[in-house]
Amino acid sequence: MAILEIKHVSKFFGGLAANSDVSFSMEQGMIMGLIGPNGAGKTTLFNCITGYYPPSKGEVTFKGTRLNGLQPDQVCRLGMVRTWQKVRPLAKLSVLDNVMVGALARTSSLKVARELAMEQLKVVRMEHKPEFPAGGLPIGDRKKLEVARALATKPELLLLDEVMGGLNPAESEEIIQLILELKKRGLTQMVIEHDMKAIMRISDRIVVLNSGEKLAEGGPREIADNPDVIAAYLGERVE
Repeated sequence: MAILEIKHVSKFFGGLAANSDVSFSMEQGMIMGLIGPNGAGKTTLFNCITGYYPPSKGEVTFKGTRLNGLQPDQVCRLGMVRTWQKVRPLAKLSVLDNVMVGALARTSSLKVARELAMEQLKVVRMEHKPEFPAGGLPIGDRKKLEVARALATKPELLLLDEVMGGLNPAESEEIIQLILELKKRGLTQMVIEHDMKAIMRISDRIVVLNSGEKLAEGGPREIADNPDVIAAYLGERVE
């Protein structure tokens, strides 16, 4: 059974259709890439999936549970969490305290939350910075902190919104390796990303949005060779 099903989802803002009749599903353990031009509706779809926006039409189901009408904290407790394109750590708190905020979605015990947070800092290789003030982190570490905080909620499905945006090649490679390691651990992931070489490396399947509609869906090679995708977004074939 699919872990996530998007069924004919549309989202309207006045007369503007940010998403229009989008449908696809995800299987447990896979990485789904979500790509498209700026303004294609990718982040809006993330918001509809995770409860930040109610879909205007259609249905989102996670592990067989209908999510329409649920709030983000309820979706999180069901096992789905997302990161944000613009990372905003709690600047005056330590790295560890930031991750504990995520862990407290799963436990009311500060001791357990601290242990869980340290586990996730090890996953993102920031265990040497637990007391560092989050506001002083460089962008690469802020991105990893965002992932660690999401992981501390113990998700079954992690949605990553441009987690490589603004990073240099070495930092991006760290994130790629982290995503692949999380896949080995069995975590299902959906990734919005503009780095096409990265998305082709990590994705099992890719959905392409354009002007709010699903333009294409398929494996990385199939998407890279799709003439409609090349014309609307890629501009040239991705090797």
